[in-house]
Amino acid sequence: MSQNLNSDTTANTASDALGDIENPEDLPLLVLASASPGRAKVLTDAGIDFAVQVSTVDEDAVLAGALERFGELGPADTALLLAKSKAEDVAAMDAADGAVVLGCDSVFEFEGVSYGKPYTAQAATERWEAMSGKSGILHTGHWLIDNRSEDEEDGGSGATIGAVASTRVDFETVSAEEIAAYVASGEPLPCAGAFTIDGRGAAFIRSIEGNPHTVIGLNVATLRELLHETGLSITDIWA
Repeated sequence: MSQNLNSDTTANTASDALGDIENPEDLPLLVLASASPGRAKVLTDAGIDFAVQVSTVDEDAVLAGALERFGELGPADTALLLAKSKAEDVAAMDAADGAVVLGCDSVFEFEGVSYGKPYTAQAATERWEAMSGKSGILHTGHWLIDNRSEDEEDGGSGATIGAVASTRVDFETVSAEEIAAYVASGEPLPCAGAFTIDGRGAAFIRSIEGNPHTVIGLNVATLRELLHETGLSITDIWA
């Protein structure tokens, strides 16, 4: 089972530098339960107004509990479970009252094994030595909780729903020198699967099959589908 912890280091107008909501009275409709800079950029580029509130979930504990209850989870189920845990954690906070909360988590599947962040240079190097010239699947779980009141004025649906988006990634054959330089840059260490497609790692991606936003960590098309289930439109959260 992977233990993927996404990088959380961004904020916007309703959040402070740590991604914690400062002014609940100015809360946008959407709250992102992650401070991943990649996810924040996807939402910003899509013209979406949002605030960031970082979850306090102990992901190792969540995964250990799931292992005890259900046995080994597949990579897609792992991503969805962690996304759900993040969304539920933030939705329970007073700061997110009245918002629609989105939790996301990404897990990379390679040769039947789930991978999260490598964290160390040694782990990242070993992964790239194995992935070079091969393919894998990046799974991103999305979980949306409608935290609005269910009375007529707020129109909340009470929905708590999720979906997984998956994209195949084909890697170039990468030399030992290139791997060493990439790992030394630090970029792959905090990334699920030890790579990005929106940074230096893009040079080592031959092709993808699916939505590139899934690889970054948030598929806006999937968010649109989930919003529809709550009675909202993607246009309702445009800035």
